[in-house]
Amino acid sequence: MWDNALNYFYEAAKRGSMRLASEKIGVAVSSISRQISQLERTFGMSLIEPGRRSIKLTEAGKLVFEFHRKQLTDRESLVNQLQELRDVKTGRVVLGIGEGFMGDAFAGTIAQFHRQNPGIEIIIDSGPSAQIVRMVLEDDVHIGMILHVTDEPKVRTRLAVKEPLMVLCAPDHPAAELQSVSLNTLAEYQLCLPPQGFRIRAILAQAEHRARIALEPMLVTTSIQMMRDVAKAGNVVTVLPRISALAELADGSLVARPLLDAELEDSTVSLIHRLGRQLNGAPARLLSLLENNLKSWTLPDAERE
Repeated sequence: MWDNALNYFYEAAKRGSMRLASEKIGVAVSSISRQISQLERTFGMSLIEPGRRSIKLTEAGKLVFEFHRKQLTDRESLVNQLQELRDVKTGRVVLGIGEGFMGDAFAGTIAQFHRQNPGIEIIIDSGPSAQIVRMVLEDDVHIGMILHVTDEPKVRTRLAVKEPLMVLCAPDHPAAELQSVSLNTLAEYQLCLPPQGFRIRAILAQAEHRARIALEPMLVTTSIQMMRDVAKAGNVVTVLPRISALAELADGSLVARPLLDAELEDSTVSLIHRLGRQLNGAPARLLSLLENNLKSWTLPDAERE
């Protein structure tokens, strides 16, 4: 009874409404409301502020929410450690991957991990960096990979490496003849970019503001594969981190040219997890592998060789 009530309260608070919690858990809204009311009677305090359409926690509610979240992560950590002691290579790792990283290098790392840990299930969610940070904070994912260094105090940055955005194009595109590409020149080309809300667009928007120009893409897509493919076709250029196209850069189907904007050089790739969350077993092993491989992905070509 106690565990059910806490779980119902936690899901409702996490999603902001009892209706959304009902859809997630698969029980009636009335059951969730009844369990939360029972929990409030047990504590003798309100956990949710009354009279609101969306859920807003009281101070007592915030304490209960954090208690149950810690209980869930501690339980997961215990299970992982027990599995390690038994040497049972089972379990699950959930990754949140920001825009620009879903290339052959990342896929190769996942394949490498599977070879070493054949019984581990890996779940990958992708989306804008801001969404990945939120998923890390809410324990929806064990590990996040994002295209910046977050200033969120409850997130730990495990590794941050410089990875400037590059102009990617086919080898016969006019941009390939340049040593670097200015924002003014980039604006003259047919562009394929991710949608607004993605970190890549936010970085470019800052550069556009500094250069007092506006980039107008002819194609907008959330698919990194589509961005690479249209660039390889010849007429279109795109902007991505180098690690998004390592295979294409190696085989010569794409070339990369730096953007002429000094502040773009400060963009980074970061591996993150929630501060205080103990990563044991499979999540810890995958995080370690990602750390090692990410360092090699971001090396200049001469150093990588």
